[in-house]
Amino acid sequence: MKKFLFSILLLFGGVFSMQAQTFTVEGNVTDENGMPLLGVNVLVKGETRGTTTDFDGNFSISGVSEENVLVLSYVGFETKEVPVEGESFLNIVLNSDSAALEEVVVIGYGTQQRKDITGAVSVVSSETIEEMKPIRLEQALQGTAAGVNVTPSSGAPGAGININIRGVASNSVNGPLVLIDGYQGDLGTLNPNDVESISILKDAQAAIYGIAGANGVVLITTKGGKKDMAPTIQYDSYVGMQETSRQLPLLNATEYALLLNESYANNGQEIPYPDVSELGEGTDFQDAVFETAPIINHNLTLSGGSERVTYSVGASHLNQEGIIGGDKSDFQRNTARFNLGIDITDEFKLQANSIYTSIDRRSINENGLGSVLFNALNMAPTFAIDEEDLDGRLGNEIINPLSQIENTFNDYNLNKFNGSFSLEYTPIEELTFTSRIGYNLSNSKGKDFSPIVEYGSGKVFNVPRSTVNQNRINDNSYTYDLFGTYDNTFDETHHITATAGMTVIRDWGDGLFATGFDVPNNSWEFADISLTTGTNDGINNGSYKYDIRKLSFFGRLQYDYQGKYLVSGMLRRDSSTRFSTQNRVGTFPSFTAGWILSEEDFLANSEVISFLKLRGSFGVLGNDEAGGAEFYRSLLDGEATYVLDGNLVNGTAMGRIANPLSGWEESEKTNIGMDLRLWDGQVEIEADIFREDRKDLLVSGIPVSGIHGGGAPGSGSPTINAGTTRNEGLEFAIKYRNYVSDDFNFNLSYNATFLKNEVTAINGVDFIPGGQFGVGQPQPSRFEPGFPMGYFYGYKTDGIFQNQAEVDAHPSQKELGADAAPGDLRYVDLDGDGEITPDDRTNIGDPIPDATMGININVNYKNFDFTAYTYASLGNDMVRNYERSQPNVNRHAYVMDRWRGEGTSTTVPRLTSGATSNRVLSEFYVEDASYARIQNIQLGYTLPETLVSSVGIQSLRFYAAVNNLYTFTDYKGFDPAASTGEPIGGGIDFGFYPVPRIYMAGLNLKF
Repeated sequence: MKKFLFSILLLFGGVFSMQAQTFTVEGNVTDENGMPLLGVNVLVKGETRGTTTDFDGNFSISGVSEENVLVLSYVGFETKEVPVEGESFLNIVLNSDSAALEEVVVIGYGTQQRKDITGAVSVVSSETIEEMKPIRLEQALQGTAAGVNVTPSSGAPGAGININIRGVASNSVNGPLVLIDGYQGDLGTLNPNDVESISILKDAQAAIYGIAGANGVVLITTKGGKKDMAPTIQYDSYVGMQETSRQLPLLNATEYALLLNESYANNGQEIPYPDVSELGEGTDFQDAVFETAPIINHNLTLSGGSERVTYSVGASHLNQEGIIGGDKSDFQRNTARFNLGIDITDEFKLQANSIYTSIDRRSINENGLGSVLFNALNMAPTFAIDEEDLDGRLGNEIINPLSQIENTFNDYNLNKFNGSFSLEYTPIEELTFTSRIGYNLSNSKGKDFSPIVEYGSGKVFNVPRSTVNQNRINDNSYTYDLFGTYDNTFDETHHITATAGMTVIRDWGDGLFATGFDVPNNSWEFADISLTTGTNDGINNGSYKYDIRKLSFFGRLQYDYQGKYLVSGMLRRDSSTRFSTQNRVGTFPSFTAGWILSEEDFLANSEVISFLKLRGSFGVLGNDEAGGAEFYRSLLDGEATYVLDGNLVNGTAMGRIANPLSGWEESEKTNIGMDLRLWDGQVEIEADIFREDRKDLLVSGIPVSGIHGGGAPGSGSPTINAGTTRNEGLEFAIKYRNYVSDDFNFNLSYNATFLKNEVTAINGVDFIPGGQFGVGQPQPSRFEPGFPMGYFYGYKTDGIFQNQAEVDAHPSQKELGADAAPGDLRYVDLDGDGEITPDDRTNIGDPIPDATMGININVNYKNFDFTAYTYASLGNDMVRNYERSQPNVNRHAYVMDRWRGEGTSTTVPRLTSGATSNRVLSEFYVEDASYARIQNIQLGYTLPETLVSSVGIQSLRFYAAVNNLYTFTDYKGFDPAASTGEPIGGGIDFGFYPVPRIYMAGLNLKF
């Protein structure tokens, strides 16, 4: 009995003793300079219990014993283990991790410390993405990465975005290669919240990607968990309202009638509006098509990790309605993803990630002749809001834009899986083998319905017979990489990193298209080919199929001596089934070098220069993404009509003429750069001088003999290597950081790119035309040696004819369509032959900007934070092509400054309903589209940790933001930043759908 009681007392005594030994530990975490660190992970070693530091670097963990050890980890700093040893308050200093502080940058088939990089690489972090709140990831690159120009094709929800790295070099495809965690992917389907960092390879560093790297490479790293990290749930959400960022000043009904009377009178016709007193303001069709539209976004992420496992899973939902058409111009994106890392053993590591994306989009006619805004700008304000131009008074092109929206029916849906699985094997510390397979599986379907509708006499939009068009498309790809990396240091001075491997790529897919006629009930509800009842004599369906394969071998050797003399060499050998067997293989070498002067004795003790590196690179890269899947053979995708048994039968014929001699485009890239850091990194400067010569451009459209049948329906000229371009320029970036006090710090950054573009050669023809201006006019853009790519080709002007004497003294302009009269534009006789003819056309504008730049600011004061991102584009021109030549359409308000008699105007010609030469493409329609845009401003407040920790919340931040706040420009159109993206024909404005201004409020919650 005594032994039993003694045992009970010992047991309870031990419990009481243990209870007495557990307590709450508080602490403060700072860097070496005494600055508090926010968000440091603090874990009890061997357990999942933990917390993170608040804004002031403070933390608190309960239930800790003397024997416990705290593990602190933070990006950019060395992980530190701190024994508790009975202390109730710990002051902890984290030391900077030089490798992380210098940023470990993804450079393709590996990583490298930023200080050792010898190529031109820009990095955009997840913090930047979170601050900008982009709807599409591409928007986060504008103004944040030097040398990267981002232009929207439209401001409509879900519309495409064009990316050009260091200019436009090819006459076909200029978009960069995009790799997501090592596999080829698409930026447009990613949720920006899922991205950890973006690396952009701009020079010969991209030669490791050979035949696909000429347009630059964008490397995406998605978010994953971290080792020894407590499970963390993060919820981010915002809601917002959208409005148009711009409206154009148009004539109201009274102004319209008065000026229309004037134009008729100038042509000797009876005026159409003898009494304008009752017209008033009339209908503003532009204002009527714009509306306020909602946007909402949710993102949820769970991440964490143990000693051997890291994980991150997340889901997101975005719903954005259009500022034109509402739910008829909307975009929905839903994503789900996982990222898992497992250290199976000390030698084997498994990494797996996958992303599912579902996109649903409806759209209106956004650009080109006949777009909704095109009609809104030209519809006469004297019509009622629901009135149609039944008599065709406005011509055959203009209809009521609200009716156009009402009769627009379409839907597009995309489901996509993409991801990768990789296995790393490290037999010895210096050697790692990686086997990785990446995949993309996507299926999309689309449908559009045209109901029977009558807009007015002779309108091109009239639909006498209802139709439904449907398509199903499958696009798939996989990438398999097998490579090894050897990294070792000899005699503490010689550091070598060698990488060698192979890549197999396959892209394959198919598409089906069909049209059905006579939809039951003339209704969207019944718009399906299976329900249509009509037939048509033409070809009502089509299809395509493709299968492209590439095999590549590559190697890279990086060497540095004493950490200050750096060299690397790369070689890649590609073969692509886009080309015939005789031109299938290409070899792409490159070389880079660097010298870290700050490691030399003469700078080692400098109090000003903390880091200085000179670097240079030269390499050859390729581009095979031009003109279609295959160039060396023809397909049966042409059109033909045959006579069979005395009857005409529609059939197929040979398509585009084959060229078995075509090969890849080749790019020679040269770069000289400098990286400088001053006053312990308080100021960072990067500068680069670059040149790219793009050779053997894959050009289609060069005429061939009619014997070959290139002019037949569905056929075309062969794609040949026939052109050369050059881009050269300067990049500059500077960043300034200042920690004024514990409560106040700020960052300022500025980057700029100055660019000159020129076509240097073309074979077979003098030039290649492109683009469209007006109706029936020559193509306005050209690809021609000695000029920028896609420059505008038209007439120079020399003011306005003020009287008949000036007209008589000037060369005749009759060949342009009509005799000149006082008040008409006066064109320059460049060839001096005494008359104005098409031979007097010349370069009147360049759609490529001379300079692009971004200015960004980040300020933190106590628990408040403020960010602002701005972007500017200078020197680019745009053609104003949203105005019609029909006499009765509405007009931009600038016509109020028209010529009305001698001395009244020297810039805007007279109004007349008769024939003139004023509508030919001239400098009058080309405007400077330079602009500066406040892309995003945001003000946030993080609640004190003491207020939220009691309910289990690590951090809670609220913010308000505005995207596309204001655009400063003299351009008259909706959006000076928009472009179709065409290298020959871009920069022609048919009435671009403007980017919306978005007011949003949101929260960031972590627990």
